[in-house]
Amino acid sequence: MGNQKKRKCLLWRSRRKRYKGDTMSNISLAEAVKLKSVLSKRIHELEEEMNQIGFVEIEKGDTLPKQTRTLVQVEQELDDVRADFRLLDKLMYEANIRNEVNFNGENITIVEAIELATQLRAKARKCKEFGVSKKEEHVYSYGETSSLLKVAMFDPEVYRVKGLELERQANRLSNLINAKNYAIELDFDGEKYF
Repeated sequence: MGNQKKRKCLLWRSRRKRYKGDTMSNISLAEAVKLKSVLSKRIHELEEEMNQIGFVEIEKGDTLPKQTRTLVQVEQELDDVRADFRLLDKLMYEANIRNEVNFNGENITIVEAIELATQLRAKARKCKEFGVSKKEEHVYSYGETSSLLKVAMFDPEVYRVKGLELERQANRLSNLINAKNYAIELDFDGEKYF
């Protein structure tokens, strides 16, 4: 049963390639990230075009102006772009779950690596924030009877160094993700958008 499924999948892919023309090309996961942004922008443009051509203002008795595209044509293109967006999104999610990077001696999926890089950056930001704190500073008070001090319960220098190290790790992990993204091929024809 497994081989039969494989054959059906390969047959579907070859038919799809013939249907779209023999020039179908794959794109890297890195290109897919950029293409997703392009598709999102195109969706917004087509929605705006629908608003513009869906209504016209004319004086009573005047003939309707000739339009280069109909609302139905724009709506069909919008449906096509949205379908491509969904397919691309699905392929990207699958690739991010199936593929791994090795970080600090541990293999983790790309989706986990992306989240870890985000968390490392957040932690680095917080540590650097503590790193620029003063060990001890006077707090202004309303009364003159007592002098208040704000005392750090940690060593700011330790947190400054820790923040820099966490940022370095996040950058290293991001580089591993980017390198992997260029190595992964997705079965998606982006030629009509690039």
